[in-house]
Amino acid sequence: MSEKNPIQVSDRIFRTIELLARSGPSGLLDISNELELNKSTVHRILNSLICMDYVKQDPDTSKYSLTFKICSLSNQVLSHNSLIDIARPYIQDLAEQTGETVHLVQMEGINAVYIDKVEAPHNSVRMVSMVGKTIPLYCSGVGKAILADMDDDQIRQIWEQSELHTYTANTVTDYNTFLEVIGAIRNNGYSMDNEEMEIGVRCIAVSLGCVHHKLPYAISISAPKDRMKDKQITQYKKLLLNTKKQLLAELGQ
Repeated sequence: MSEKNPIQVSDRIFRTIELLARSGPSGLLDISNELELNKSTVHRILNSLICMDYVKQDPDTSKYSLTFKICSLSNQVLSHNSLIDIARPYIQDLAEQTGETVHLVQMEGINAVYIDKVEAPHNSVRMVSMVGKTIPLYCSGVGKAILADMDDDQIRQIWEQSELHTYTANTVTDYNTFLEVIGAIRNNGYSMDNEEMEIGVRCIAVSLGCVHHKLPYAISISAPKDRMKDKQITQYKKLLLNTKKQLLAELGQ
C-alpha cells in the first residue's frame, strides 16, 4: 500500500500525469472528476505541465494529452541499465527460437516492471505488455519467479503490502496456497502464470536473481494458451534455464 504524498502539489501533478498516461486525451471536466479536484486547480496544473512541454492541448477538441517528453525520460532511465544491453541478444534469440514474446523485468517494490520486450517478427498475436508497465509480483510468472528466490519472511511482507485482486478465476489470493505455489517453483526452477492475470494468456519465467547485487530480475516467454501447451512448456523451460545459465555466466554471477 503506497503512503500518502506529504507534498500535496506534487501528488496532484503526478496523479494528473498518470491519469493522462492511462486514459489518453481527456477533457478538463473528465480529469477534474477523475481526480476529484475542482476545475480551476486542474486547469492550473495542466497549464504548468504545458509550459514544461509535458502536456499539450488539442486546439480542435480542447482535450489534453501527454507529449513524447515523458517517453524521453523513460528512455534515459533505461539507458542507465546495462543489463538491458547485455540481455538483449539473449531475449532476441529466445523470441526467434520460440516465435513468442519474451520479456525482461526488474523488481520494483511490490511489482515487476517491464524493462525490455522482444516479439517474434512473424508473430500474428501481440501481447498487450509494454516497456515501463508494472505488474504485481504475486500473480505474474516473472513476479513469482523473483519471489521464490526470497525467504518466507520477505515473501510475507510483500504479500501483506500487495493489494490482492482476483484478475481471473485462476488468480491465487490465499496465502497458504500461494506458499505451495512458491514451493513448487523452487523445486522446478521455473514459474508459470496459468491465465492468472489474463484469460487466454500463459507465461513461463525464470529468475535471474539480484544481478550485480542490485534489484532482482527475471525473463519470461508469453503466449496465447493454445500455443503454450505441455509440449511447449517442456521445451521453453529448457530454453529459459539454458539462457539463464549463459547470461549469468556472461555477467560473472
